[in-house]
Amino acid sequence: MKFLVLLLPFLLYAQKPHLLLLGTYDDQNITGWVMSEKLDGIRAYWDGENLISRGGKIIHAPEWFTKNYPPFEVDGELWSQRQAFENISSIVRDKNPGEQWNEITHYIFEVPHAKGTLFQRLEKVKPYENSHLKLLNQTKITSSHDLHVFLKTIEAKGGEGVVVRDPNAPYIAKRTNRALKVKTFHDAECEILEHHHGKGKYKDLLGSFTCKLQNDTTFKIGSGFSDALRHNPPKIGTIVTFKYQELTPYGKPRFPVFLRIRSDQ
Repeated sequence: MKFLVLLLPFLLYAQKPHLLLLGTYDDQNITGWVMSEKLDGIRAYWDGENLISRGGKIIHAPEWFTKNYPPFEVDGELWSQRQAFENISSIVRDKNPGEQWNEITHYIFEVPHAKGTLFQRLEKVKPYENSHLKLLNQTKITSSHDLHVFLKTIEAKGGEGVVVRDPNAPYIAKRTNRALKVKTFHDAECEILEHHHGKGKYKDLLGSFTCKLQNDTTFKIGSGFSDALRHNPPKIGTIVTFKYQELTPYGKPRFPVFLRIRSDQ
């Protein structure tokens, strides 16, 4: 029994995957590239045996969910619908997975270490597609106008943004300028330093928190919180993602809005 107890913590972790990471779009020429919605879910890497988070944690999906997964690696996003990150995260993080996984679909956008173009790599996944394992739709870009129209459409529906990719680029397991995120707002991460109570109906609940960027710049975030998060705020030291319009002359994010707790925590 002691032997099993000692082993248990290690069963919750796998080798941290080396993943394709997105650069940021800055009016580059992307004619001939492809675009897809940037899904606001949980990144999930299938290593042929387990679903693994970006941070290297085992995702406890039900056996029926991964029963017919391919015997090779695939990378994608566990997602249900727009503006539902907290619900998706709650389902995916549960170590005792249940029927709520029926709400989740694994949208595949890459086949790590496979050769060929993006579409040749994704072609390998088609025989394994089903109701909860699907290829993420990729649309060809004929001009920058296509991208701007698509981005406005996605954001109007409550989506996070768009990903543009060079379909002829080989797979690369690091940040690359051949795969870019496109958003109206910027986003970044910060560490929570202090909680502050709210006013009025939020008296005695979370009203805002002070956090700091990697360069030690401190600022407050006071919007974007759900009622559930106001009652149970992230702990001091938690890394969170937020969006903002631009930086002030003092280097502070302008109009910061909380988005989510970083998914690998």
